[in-house]
Amino acid sequence: MIAEHRGHYGVEPICRVLPVAPSTYHEHVAQRLDPSRLSVRAQRDEALKPEVMRVFAENFSTYGVRKVWRQMQREGFDVARCTVQRLMRDLGLQGVIRGKPVRTTIGDKAAPCPLDRVNRQFHAPAPNRLWVSDFTYVATWAGFAYVALVIAVYARYIVGWRVSRTAHASFVLDALEQAIHDRRPVHSGGLVHHSDRGAQYVSIRYTERLAEAGIGPSVGSVGDSYDNALAETINGLYKAEVIHRRGPWRSYEAAEFATLEWVDWFNNRRLLEPIGNIPLDEAEANYYAALDQPAMAA
Repeated sequence: MIAEHRGHYGVEPICRVLPVAPSTYHEHVAQRLDPSRLSVRAQRDEALKPEVMRVFAENFSTYGVRKVWRQMQREGFDVARCTVQRLMRDLGLQGVIRGKPVRTTIGDKAAPCPLDRVNRQFHAPAPNRLWVSDFTYVATWAGFAYVALVIAVYARYIVGWRVSRTAHASFVLDALEQAIHDRRPVHSGGLVHHSDRGAQYVSIRYTERLAEAGIGPSVGSVGDSYDNALAETINGLYKAEVIHRRGPWRSYEAAEFATLEWVDWFNNRRLLEPIGNIPLDEAEANYYAALDQPAMAA
């Protein structure tokens, strides 16, 4: 305001009204023209702000303070979490906040269901010992799109996904086929596939494909998100980080391409707290590297 009106009123009269010392204003102007006059902390802030903005933008603009800080640490920046918090506040950056989930499971009471082999214990000792599956919906201007995910529990890695214009059983089966093709699990090797009691997952075609691949089926109860909590959590991240933040969606194709981008980022670059704030593919690579070490020592 002083710069805008100084030509008409003069600097000192405006400073008397505010009140601000004229020397403070002149020093502020000098610092803007010559950043070397800033304090050491202010100079470091100016150097860190572009990096904070870059990390935020490169990660779908979804990270909050904690994950921006951890990613900067991974990149070698010696910065405190409180500093990142202050800079993000100054820059107006805020991570996404997850919304309340909506029930999508419609059970088929007439269909026979496998037993629940998981019992809400969503952890696995190795990458291909437990998969969980679920699907959600995306509202577009052309109608609803449905998104199915298959997740390997060990590192929360998305091993299969599909976007469909309908919620028929074939689209969740396509996601399963992608997971089987990508991971090629050993037939009857102990892999368990867990889902809710949605009609798509207890259909004859889906059950037969699991049996054909030697994958043990497991099914939770109807309308109980805790019985498939991990899949619900990943669905919630997907809706919060992509669908709610980047919508509205004009078409099915736009939602499908955004899902492709998000799955690639989620699997290969997103930091996940339950696995030690490292990317998912790194967590799986660390597991296999640990298996190789005893063999190399021998």
